[in-house]
Amino acid sequence: MNPEGGARTAEFRSMVGALHGMGLQVVLDQVFNHTTTSGQADSSVLDRVVPGYYQRLNAAGAVETSTCCQNVATEHLMAQKVMVDSVVTWARGYRVDGFRFDLMGHHSVENMQAVRKALDALTLEDDGVDGKSIYLYGEGWNFGEVADNALFEQATQGQLSGTGIGTFNDRLRDAVHGGSPVDGGSTFVQGFGTGLATDPNGDPINGSAAQQLATLGHDTDLVKLGLAGNLRDFAFTTSDGKKTAGKDIDYNGQLAGYADQPDEVINYVDAHDNETLYDLSVFKLPVSTSMADRVRMNTVELATVTLSQSPSFWQAGTELLRSKSLDRNSFNSGDWFNRIDWTGKESTFGSGLPMAADNQGKWDIMAPPLQNPALKPKASDIAAAEASALDLLRVRSEVGLLRLGSADLIRRKVSFPDGGADAAPGVILMQIDDLAGKDVDPELDGALVVFNASPNPVTQTVTGLAGRDFALTPAQAKGSDAVVKTTT
Repeated sequence: MNPEGGARTAEFRSMVGALHGMGLQVVLDQVFNHTTTSGQADSSVLDRVVPGYYQRLNAAGAVETSTCCQNVATEHLMAQKVMVDSVVTWARGYRVDGFRFDLMGHHSVENMQAVRKALDALTLEDDGVDGKSIYLYGEGWNFGEVADNALFEQATQGQLSGTGIGTFNDRLRDAVHGGSPVDGGSTFVQGFGTGLATDPNGDPINGSAAQQLATLGHDTDLVKLGLAGNLRDFAFTTSDGKKTAGKDIDYNGQLAGYADQPDEVINYVDAHDNETLYDLSVFKLPVSTSMADRVRMNTVELATVTLSQSPSFWQAGTELLRSKSLDRNSFNSGDWFNRIDWTGKESTFGSGLPMAADNQGKWDIMAPPLQNPALKPKASDIAAAEASALDLLRVRSEVGLLRLGSADLIRRKVSFPDGGADAAPGVILMQIDDLAGKDVDPELDGALVVFNASPNPVTQTVTGLAGRDFALTPAQAKGSDAVVKTTT
C-alpha cells in the first residue's frame, strides 16, 4: 500500500485513527525473517527481483528454512533497507505506535539499530509522528543457522543493551506455569502459578515433596527477578538464602537476568503460540480444582506480569479464560479453534480435539478433560475472571511505583522481604519503597504487593515495615474480588 495516496491507505489510516480515538494504540507484527516461497514461485517477490540475494543461502546454495519457511538474508544491505523503509512507511504514513518483530533473533543488532535510528529521526513537525515514542520489541530466541552469533551479532535476549528494544521473557513465563510450552514432555509440570508443592496434581514428573519445594523455590526466584525487570545486576535473597544477582541465577543453563533496563524485557505468560493460559492450567492444576480457584489462579498468573516493572503483554482474550480447546499451535486451525466470544457468554473450551498437526500425539490425554463439563467455564466464571483481570490493569494505572522506568530506581526501591530458604511456599512479597532515594511518587511513600499462589490464606511479618500503614489501592478496595477486599 502507498502511504501517499490510494483508497486502501485512507481506509487503514482511518482505522488507526478510530482506534486512537478510543484510547487504543496499534502495534504491527513484522515478519521480515522469512518469506512463504523463494525462487521463481508465483508468490516469490524478493528472490525474483534479485535471484539469490535476498534469501539466506547455505553452503550448498539452498535457501535456509530454520524459521519454518524461506529465510531472508537481512544481513545484506538492501534486505536491511527493506526493513527500515517498510517500518518508516508504516510509522509515517499510517501512524502506528509500535512494532513486534517475529523471530527477531534471526535479525542482527545492526538491523534493529538501523530501524531504531530511522524511527528516532521522525518528528511531529516534519513527519506527523514522534518516532522516539514508537516501541520496538520481538522474539529474541537463539536458534537456526544464525545461532550463537554464527553470522552476525544477533538481536537476541541480552544483546540489545542500551537500544530500548524489548525481548519476550521466557524465564518468568516458564516459572509461572511450570516446564516450558516448547517442551512436549512438561505437559503436567507445575510452577509457581499452577500449584507446584502447594497444590500438587499428583503427577510423578513433579518429583517428591522435597523436590517440589526446591523447584518452587527456584521458580519463585525467577518470578521475583521478572517482577524487578529481569535485570542482570538486580540482587536479592534467593531461595538458597544467598544474595544473588540476576545474571547469576540459572535458567536451563543460561543466565536468567539479561536486561540492563526494564524496557528491554516483555513479561508474559501466554501468547498466540502454544496453549492459552487457561488451557495450560487445565493440564497442570489438579483435576479436582474448583472453577472458582481456576479463575483465581488465572488472575494470579496474570498479576505476575501486570504488576511487574517491565512492559506487560497479554494474549487476546486471556482475561476471558480464552481456550483453543488445548490446541498448542493454532496458526492453521481456522476460526473454530481460534474464535473468541467477546461477549463472555460461552467458553470455547471443549470445542473438540484440536487439529492433528502438533496435537495428535496428545489426543489421548486431551480427550478426558475436553469431555469434562466441570472444566468448561460458565458465563459467570468468565465474568469473574474478566473483572479481576481488569482490576489488575487499574492497579497498574493507579500505582506509578509499579512503573519506575529505570534500572537505577528499581535497584534502589524494589526488594523482596521475607525471602530466602524459610519463605512461605507460593508466596511473594514485593516492596517498592519510595522513602529510599529520591521521591518519585508524591502521593505514596511506598507500595507492597503480595502474591499468594497457595490455596490457603497466609500471614506474613515484615519487620522493616513496623510503624508504616498500608491500605488496598482503590481499584482493589472497590474491585470485584470479595476475598481481596478482606486483606489487611
